[in-house]
Amino acid sequence: MPHDLPDEQLVRLIERIASRDRAGDAEAALRQLYDLTSAKLYGVALRVLGNREWAEDVLQDAFLNVWRIAGDYRMPLSPPMAWLGVIVRSRALDFLRRRASERVDSAVDIDDSGLAETLAGDAANPMDTTQASEQAWALHQCLGQLENKQREVVSLAYLRDLSHSELAEQLRLPLGTVKTWIRRGLDQLRGCMGRYA
Repeated sequence: MPHDLPDEQLVRLIERIASRDRAGDAEAALRQLYDLTSAKLYGVALRVLGNREWAEDVLQDAFLNVWRIAGDYRMPLSPPMAWLGVIVRSRALDFLRRRASERVDSAVDIDDSGLAETLAGDAANPMDTTQASEQAWALHQCLGQLENKQREVVSLAYLRDLSHSELAEQLRLPLGTVKTWIRRGLDQLRGCMGRYA
């Protein structure tokens, strides 16, 4: 998959999905959007979840959500890949919250020997997973507090792994402006995340 997909192409596909005038056309557009973006979006889900099977499930769920809410997409508010990335991240965070809730609901007493075996293992510590889920939720909340432009450049830098100069070129903004927005956005995120620590 190319590193950068033309936004116009993705926007047209999202519009075709949203129109639903001809069901077959909307379904074909969804398939094409999936083919063009799924590899990158799978990477987003995998970074949040750390599990390939979960990431595949979340990606499928995210595209079902795209089918339902494509009409809500607004290009001036967010580039299409950033919008899709937010959907995938939100679905991944929801998945982690559900799993954490299910673990709490199904908790059973463990005797001392079972606890020792669990603590001695190399598997991920459930507390670590819960803390990661809480941190992901906090990050989502903090991103929502950024100004639109700051959130956009920080999201693009993260989701597309773009350099400052690539962001400036893509957004047609001065390089200094992009650097300032990213620096201020990251400073705000650090301060906000500190309150959740």
